[in-house]
Amino acid sequence: MAKVHVKSFPNMEDARKRVDHYITDRSDIISSPLLKSFAKGKKFYIRTYGCQANIRDSEILAGILTSDGFTQVEKEEDADLILINTCAVRENAEDKVYGEIGNLKQLKQKNKDMIIGICGCMVQQKHIITFINEKFPHIDLIFGTHNITHINEYLDEIIRNKYRLVDVLSNTCEIKENLPSVRIDKHKAFVNIMYGCNKFCTYCIVPYTRGRERSRNKADILKECKDLVDSGYLEITLLGQNVNSYGKDLNDGSSFANLLDEVAKLGIKRLRFTTSHPWDFNEEIVDVIAKHDNIMKQIHLPVQSGNDNILRLMGRRYTSKSYLELVKMIREKIPNIALSTDIIVGFPNETYEEFLDTIKIVKEVQYDSAFLFIYSPRKGTPAARIKDNVSYEEKSKRFIELSKEMEKIIEKKSNQYVGKTLEVLVDGESKNNKEMLSGYSEQNKIVHFKGDSSLIGKIVKVKILENHTYSLIGELVNE
Repeated sequence: MAKVHVKSFPNMEDARKRVDHYITDRSDIISSPLLKSFAKGKKFYIRTYGCQANIRDSEILAGILTSDGFTQVEKEEDADLILINTCAVRENAEDKVYGEIGNLKQLKQKNKDMIIGICGCMVQQKHIITFINEKFPHIDLIFGTHNITHINEYLDEIIRNKYRLVDVLSNTCEIKENLPSVRIDKHKAFVNIMYGCNKFCTYCIVPYTRGRERSRNKADILKECKDLVDSGYLEITLLGQNVNSYGKDLNDGSSFANLLDEVAKLGIKRLRFTTSHPWDFNEEIVDVIAKHDNIMKQIHLPVQSGNDNILRLMGRRYTSKSYLELVKMIREKIPNIALSTDIIVGFPNETYEEFLDTIKIVKEVQYDSAFLFIYSPRKGTPAARIKDNVSYEEKSKRFIELSKEMEKIIEKKSNQYVGKTLEVLVDGESKNNKEMLSGYSEQNKIVHFKGDSSLIGKIVKVKILENHTYSLIGELVNE
């Protein structure tokens, strides 16, 4: 077994520390002559788990590797370099990664020179790195969310020194610009506006895996968005763990409302953003959304729980009353808004009566869609240290009860689209029926309809004929 060279291990206490000043690095990423020579004729594969932030990281990794001379492939077995970009939000995401890593052992046995790397949120936890090093000796490289732009340096070291390498920083004082990227979509793009989160909700691992909030310079964001518009992209989604707090760390008057306004003015056909925190969502943001036709009238607004005691224990910084007041204000200013949410069922020691408050808020808000989760303890977070008196069986029953209630609401909301004509940005063929095309409406509802492949990447009008609760079936409106 090759020696493990450790450059840095993550530390959750270090991840909590504030950084007073961030450096913006606009220098080009350089690959060594050794790496360029190694990359000739070599192929790479990236498997991505998790959220849009992980997808964007993978696009940047692909851009760097392509610049080195590697060629991207769609199958692991065709690759000489494999990177697994991981998620840590829930335990089942980690279990999937362990299964994937185990399966890669056979490929490494067939190709001794293959390099396998693990990166992303999951390895920002020291106990996981230790487990991977002990149980999966065929893994050559482990690096974290703050280190993705160092991939060339790592590959050079591994090729030169023939050792396994670990480098996972817990924090960073740098924002890297001018990054190459291979975008996974030709008409929809993700744009990071900030990194990290300062909220430290008691159940959440993200502030530890992504670090403190760091806002990109507005000029850099606008340039990236303008380049996408000029390249023919039709939709941009602005990304951040909490986009509403954009600019607070810049101390120059920057705000998310102002940024959103300026991006909308660039002329992109569709503009979205995710994710929002209710505590930072203000009337100025709502006014900007209402003002621009090209900002999609759909907001993801995680509530997590409808009970004030549970919200307090979660560290969410708002009450059910203030949340509902925010929803009321949004709906008064944007009557046609579609709202989606995240909800955690079975937070430690949640009583059934407290759970019923979540059912109550769901009924009152009438969400268009929702992501529901059974609470998953994350090692190192405050909530994971709470002794829980609610069984997993009881949590599962509540999850089913909430799911049924949510499905009735979504069914009702989706029925309102039948007979209406929606504008749909066509993504491609339906996964379940190659004779159908699929895309998303302005309200972020998935729509299936029959059409020619020449429509992929275009915005078309579709009259909705059927509601299938989580999707809509329609027919193309010929103009």
